[in-house]
Amino acid sequence: MAALRAGQTVRQFSTSVSRSRLIKPPIQLYGVEGRYATALYSAASKQGNLETVEKELVTVSSLIKDPKLSSIVMNPHVKRQVKNKTFTDALTKAGLSPIIFNFINVLADNRRLTLTGDVITAFGKMMSAHRGEVICTVTTAQPLDAASLSDLEMALKGFLQKGEILVLQTKTDGSILGGMIVSIGDKYVDMSTKTKIQKLTKIIKDS
Repeated sequence: MAALRAGQTVRQFSTSVSRSRLIKPPIQLYGVEGRYATALYSAASKQGNLETVEKELVTVSSLIKDPKLSSIVMNPHVKRQVKNKTFTDALTKAGLSPIIFNFINVLADNRRLTLTGDVITAFGKMMSAHRGEVICTVTTAQPLDAASLSDLEMALKGFLQKGEILVLQTKTDGSILGGMIVSIGDKYVDMSTKTKIQKLTKIIKDS
């Protein structure tokens, strides 16, 4: 109950706070989830506990994936009071901090609980940028061997600015046939065999 009372009194996190009072995150994300994540980032920054909030959101993410909990809090036919109590009880049992209670309360008050996962994802992107991480996703038809992966990582680091950290994520997709698709920061390069074939086919048809 103490955590709940604290969460109810700490109203720094609110989507109604004017932009001039918000501490801007290192990257700007749009959409409803972006606005809520920005407000949460601002509140956590003011309290000096960004890392704590990030860790606790991992717990919240696990909670909303629980079938028993999600069947209640994500169900549009369940009364809001029931949803709020169910979620609050789960947060209390997990021993989470007041700012997390506040975050969930605001989402619940605005009938946005279904966006909880999206907001957490957006907050994670902000924290990644906060640490100077640049996420790069490389998709290949087959898994890369160690030598190729090392060479690729060295090449990709050439795109980084001083102080930035490369976070390399690899995926496989047999449908691209060969080559690779690279997404790093705001850059996107499609060097897949599939795309090359499609371009060649178009050239032949247009000729």
